[in-house]
Amino acid sequence: MSARPKVVITHWIFDQVKQVLQEQCEVIANSHVESWPPAKFAEEAGTADALLVFMPDKIDDPLLAACPRLKVIAAALKGYDNIDVAACTRHGIWVTVVPDLLSQPTAELALALTLGLVRNVAAGDRLIRNSKFRGWRPVLYGGSLVEKTIGIVGMGKLGQAFARTLAGFRARIIYHDPVRMSPVQEAFLGMARAGLDDVLSQSDIVVLLVLLTKETLHLINAQTLAKMKEGAYLVNVGRGSVVDEAAVAQALDNGRLAGYAADVFEMEDWARPDHPSGIHPGLLAHPDRTLFTPHLGSAVAQARLEIELAAAHSILQALRGEKPADAVNDLQSGLRKS
Repeated sequence: MSARPKVVITHWIFDQVKQVLQEQCEVIANSHVESWPPAKFAEEAGTADALLVFMPDKIDDPLLAACPRLKVIAAALKGYDNIDVAACTRHGIWVTVVPDLLSQPTAELALALTLGLVRNVAAGDRLIRNSKFRGWRPVLYGGSLVEKTIGIVGMGKLGQAFARTLAGFRARIIYHDPVRMSPVQEAFLGMARAGLDDVLSQSDIVVLLVLLTKETLHLINAQTLAKMKEGAYLVNVGRGSVVDEAAVAQALDNGRLAGYAADVFEMEDWARPDHPSGIHPGLLAHPDRTLFTPHLGSAVAQARLEIELAAAHSILQALRGEKPADAVNDLQSGLRKS
């Protein structure tokens, strides 16, 4: 009888997901929230038939060359800039993602960050905890979403989910995306497409919901920030490196931006060889004009379970010799043979 295929899981996952895979596979799983050291990851991957990976994992050609049995890499992600898909294809390895299940929880967090930033929620919480609250005072007056212009950069599944969350605010919504939605979709969501410069210059609040690509790296920089309406707010729940954090810090310093909220940071984009080692200190220097969360976009327990289960099922499909669901590459010659 042939040995059971080996599946390596690089970060903590739900026990139910491991159980699904253990019915048919040998499973080696990282049981901690911290990443394995690179040497440990390479050692386990070197004898794996399948990998279940997450955002901190960098998949490149040198790693793949040392993984002769590897047939599928399932990413519990929507974006996959940390995976060299072309190299995977050359090595005959499927790459799968989870394109839809992250959208709704991330859209909810985008709304929470937007409201929290505009309504000074973090500053108000600090005031209470510093024991300086003596009852109502005319302080911390913020803004509103009602009848404001909200610009959405990126109108994929996530952008559409976020647009739906805005339905009750009577806001004017404009969006920028290379692909135009149908007139029916635009009418249903109550929005209009515009160029990036128009979205930046007209919006009271700009929300970034794009993946990280060569085209979106530092999409928001000193030049594009200068086009924004003075006193506007910026919210980023896409990828950290979509913004130049140093430029955003400068825009907070000079008042171009009224505030910045983010769930993602440049330091997290480990696949970038020049990624910074930490969050730009200029962002942390504005506690009353910024609102940050530690990459909680899809951190909803049921959603994470469904995401991980979807990734696990794509592994099982590939190991059966089938084309897995939500593959982002196409292997004309079939799977690599062990």
